[in-house]
Amino acid sequence: MDERYNVYSSYLKQTYGEKVYKLPISIPDTCPNRDGTLGTYGCAFCGTIGAGYENLPASLTVDQQIEANIAHIGPKYKARKFIAYFQNFTNTYIRPDVFRQYLKTACQPDIVGIAIATRPDCIHPVYLDIMAEIREEYGVDILVELGLQTVNYKTLQKINRGHTLAEYIDAMMMLRAYPFRNCTHVILDLPWDTMEDVVETAKVISALPTHEIKLHALYIIKNTVMAKWYHAGDISLIPVEEYVNRVVTFLEYTRSDIVFQRLIGRAPKEATEFANWGMGWWKIRDMIDAELQRRDTFQGKKCDYLQGKAVRKFTDQ
Repeated sequence: MDERYNVYSSYLKQTYGEKVYKLPISIPDTCPNRDGTLGTYGCAFCGTIGAGYENLPASLTVDQQIEANIAHIGPKYKARKFIAYFQNFTNTYIRPDVFRQYLKTACQPDIVGIAIATRPDCIHPVYLDIMAEIREEYGVDILVELGLQTVNYKTLQKINRGHTLAEYIDAMMMLRAYPFRNCTHVILDLPWDTMEDVVETAKVISALPTHEIKLHALYIIKNTVMAKWYHAGDISLIPVEEYVNRVVTFLEYTRSDIVFQRLIGRAPKEATEFANWGMGWWKIRDMIDAELQRRDTFQGKKCDYLQGKAVRKFTDQ
């Protein structure tokens, strides 16, 4: 594969000088979309255990999870440096003092960074200040991961996200004042979104101070609202070829300096009604690479819409 987009593994190796792997961590948190604050059943696509299918149970301490994950991941992938990834549900939706203690506990030898997955409406200066304190005191990098999924506010309403695009923009504006990296999660094939939504999502994210993006295809998790719609025939899913087309187009409209954590995700077969068209994630990644080469295109090729495009005829003379 030639370098047609910024790959996360390359970024990590360049930053830390060797392989770095994420260690998933679960804490006993929840989500405002589950505890009655905004809703009770969560997003339409979200299962009862959230996104942490590879996580150890939250009944284990952070110390125990880090130790067990390093013992497994370290030898398997020949890794010696790690990122503690608070992955499941909304990891800033807990009391600030409890949040601080979890982060402090994660600052162990060989942990070079802490990644915190959360919602745009759960970003607040109190939590950001705690992250900044931890970064300063322990010398670890901080990455904040925000679930956006799409900029189409009508689709956000349909999937019961409980927030709109405004909260995401607000969170990104708060984050730019802190020395953290940020990552935005996007689902490129939500049933109501078109290619126009794909392009607009890439453009909005690129216009903001974005560092990283994580793309994934829609999974139909068992026993979810989305699964009910799927079985009732109320939603239709695009073919894999169209997903590949959407990813390549998204890349074209994305700023060239943004790093992609992934272009396709994975989910366990036993937990899903539908995932990745029954294909291995690496096969879809290879299809994306092949389509980039076929179209002779690359990340940022069509990112020509920022910084006053309409007046360039005057300013570029």
